[in-house]
Amino acid sequence: MIDLKQLRENPTAIQAQLSRRGTYDLQAPLDLDTQIRQLEQQRSQLQARSNAIGAEVGQKIKKGTDPQAPELQSLRQEASEIKRQLSELEPQERQLRADLEALLLIIPNLPSPTTPIGSDETENVEIRRWGDDLKPTHAVINHWDWGEKRGLLDVQRSVKVAQSRFVTLIGAAAALERALIQFMLSRHTQNGYVEVLPPFLINSDSLTGTGQLPKFAEESFKCADDDLWLTPTAEVPVTNLYRDEILAAEDLPIYHCAYTPCFRREAGSYGRDTRGLIRLHQFNKVELVKLVTPETSAAEHQALVQDATGILEALELPYRVIELCTGDLGFSANKCYDLEVWLPSAGCYREISSCSNFGEFQARRAKIRYKETGKKGTNFVHTLNGSGLAVGRTMAAILENHQQPNGSVKIPEALQPFLGQAFL
Repeated sequence: MIDLKQLRENPTAIQAQLSRRGTYDLQAPLDLDTQIRQLEQQRSQLQARSNAIGAEVGQKIKKGTDPQAPELQSLRQEASEIKRQLSELEPQERQLRADLEALLLIIPNLPSPTTPIGSDETENVEIRRWGDDLKPTHAVINHWDWGEKRGLLDVQRSVKVAQSRFVTLIGAAAALERALIQFMLSRHTQNGYVEVLPPFLINSDSLTGTGQLPKFAEESFKCADDDLWLTPTAEVPVTNLYRDEILAAEDLPIYHCAYTPCFRREAGSYGRDTRGLIRLHQFNKVELVKLVTPETSAAEHQALVQDATGILEALELPYRVIELCTGDLGFSANKCYDLEVWLPSAGCYREISSCSNFGEFQARRAKIRYKETGKKGTNFVHTLNGSGLAVGRTMAAILENHQQPNGSVKIPEALQPFLGQAFL
């Protein structure tokens, strides 16, 4: 959520920053804010007059005025009218505040000054590549045909059990998925992240706190009888562990890694990646989450990217790092790097991780603050997260990039201790 105080004091500058992302109406929230402040002033004046009347009546009675005297009756009638007016103003103010919050919740984060300006993904900026020499030079069978022919990926029975965009992993494929999760968590905990296993069902407040609600409700699966949703990413439950808390400055930074299954409707992606492990309604992911101070935020973001790319390099998977332009930036992010892995069958790079810095945007929504010892007041933390990595897409990349000319797949050396069996 953007800072209402900044919007109120410098709307022109905020509008200019936001215009780098697209067209957004800031006049409506500004008008509501003005109405609220006018009501606050009116309510304050009425409350002050009510208090003055109470004091005046008490003083007069203390000096001997008959409690039933006409002048006191008149004052009481005025107080009664003030009470009536206050009873009407309070619900009006509550409604205006709710309307203002609803508008603020759908305004995206302001892009970082260092985020490239662009209208869409075609204007994203490639930062670097790694592993071009590792790309297969022979013909490669796409991972879904490879897996189905060997009885390791079962789509047809998954449709029977659920619906399209689900897959069942069998035998060595299931073992590979499990090994990847273990490998990723092991690497990240070695790098200082504390592993957590959060709830896989989350409430609306949690989704609102990290920015998925209200704007992206159609992307998530909701339980019919409870205020619970299937988690779209571990970013949501892990970040919201600290919702409505004031942390001690000495407890920062906080680093977490978490494995969760993730569930997304993939609304708007009809007809895209209908086969394989790239775009499913259910997929496994290891997520990296950081809570840091504003002063360290930019450096922590770069370190987060390195932690995620370290997994790709250990698995010997060619990749590139893309910095998203303002027009392709996620709703809550102010700066984001996408990691894209090479998929030989498609002849292109595909996203396998988004490493985002949200500044104080999520912390303001979720009310996550920190306090420095000996100083007055509190500050909002900065939150960051990134996939480390999307497990299914990592498997797809391994099955294709490490596929041998005879059709077998060579397991990367770093992963072999976690697999526990040969893989063909």
